[in-house]
Amino acid sequence: MKYFLFTASFLTLSISVFAQAKKPGAQEKYLTEVAAIAKNNAVKAAFAEIDRLNPQTTEELIQLTEIPAPPFMEGTRGLKYKQMLEEAGGVKVWMDSIGNVLALRKGTVGGRIVAIDGHLDTVFPEGTDVRVKQKGDTLFAPGIGDNTRGLMVVLTVLRAMEKAQIQTKDDVLFVATVGEEGNGDLRGVKYLFDKSAIKIDSWISIDSDGVGGISNQGTGSIRYKVTVSGPGGHSWGDFGLVNPHHALGKMINYFSDAAAQFSAVAKTKTSFNVGKIGGGTSVNSIPFESWMEVDMRSEDDESLTTMDSIFKASLQKGLTEYNNNRKTSPALSMQVDQIGFRPSGITPEESSLVQRSMAAIQSFGITPSLFIMSGNANWPISKGIPAVTLGWGGKSDNSHALDEWWIDDQGTDAIKLAFLTLVAEAGISQ
Repeated sequence: MKYFLFTASFLTLSISVFAQAKKPGAQEKYLTEVAAIAKNNAVKAAFAEIDRLNPQTTEELIQLTEIPAPPFMEGTRGLKYKQMLEEAGGVKVWMDSIGNVLALRKGTVGGRIVAIDGHLDTVFPEGTDVRVKQKGDTLFAPGIGDNTRGLMVVLTVLRAMEKAQIQTKDDVLFVATVGEEGNGDLRGVKYLFDKSAIKIDSWISIDSDGVGGISNQGTGSIRYKVTVSGPGGHSWGDFGLVNPHHALGKMINYFSDAAAQFSAVAKTKTSFNVGKIGGGTSVNSIPFESWMEVDMRSEDDESLTTMDSIFKASLQKGLTEYNNNRKTSPALSMQVDQIGFRPSGITPEESSLVQRSMAAIQSFGITPSLFIMSGNANWPISKGIPAVTLGWGGKSDNSHALDEWWIDDQGTDAIKLAFLTLVAEAGISQ
């Protein structure tokens, strides 16, 4: 999960301007629909069950957090989560060939599938200490919020539906995906929509902190690994040989200057970042290889495409200029590998899924807010399938950091909101 970060003054200004333009809020028909669902006796029983389960939900949050799920190594956590879903009952549970865990709960009518999702993976590499430490009412551990708490929201929604014997008209698919973070490149959700036989009609991700926010727009991103290669040699004895580090530095300089100029005038926020650089064997060796990993993002595909073109042109300009200035040395070569792609897009505020999400939040006396982020919902949105991302509740911070923390501050509210949104979208059988 990745967010745009703003300064306090910019955020305050943005909120003020947005509030003057239009306050987000559900249309009356959706407020009426959700209010009627919330008054349903079975739904009230489900809410009571969510409250009753809260100590167990927190205990299992700790258990699941302490099962490492590094990038591309989510299997052990996936098997444990599969067992939890099976024990909840009422669903057909399986793990697909890529490692996603899925549980299908049949509706009374069928024909449509509404999915609710949390992702299994964390950003932390193998060997990271993921033991949970408690200080007062605060739980500290890498991944305890993003996105282990999201997984527990999904599981608790299923348990509450089963306990209260909630029947939906549409089928509901409970999903725990692999590969949401980093170089996982949304591989779990991409597999579901591109290669599986499942046809999903509506998608709800639980992958945001707090409660009350709705992400209905996906930040687009493209990521590359660029490798520059040469013969390598001794810094003194082979002085004059082409140096991949020097060429890479020239490429970065051209890209940084041109990208900054475009970013300043782009129609939506568009960013760029050289996040990793590597290569070389010692201080007195001319490296045979130099590489970097680059991330570019934008709120619209047109700006992202332009930034991508600037990047590729800068690479070629830097390499050509460097090679043209060499003496007798062989030329450097370059390899560009795309390691990530997330399209931008939006589920319109007027769509039933966004409206129901806002109505559910408003039914709790909370003012909803719409925001943009990058996550699993990007993929269905790009395919024209309604998708939103909702919060996992409580209070948390420091996602992707070793000191990530979470507090159960009215944490059940987010579970109830996810439940209410899901049931509204899937339709409740009276």
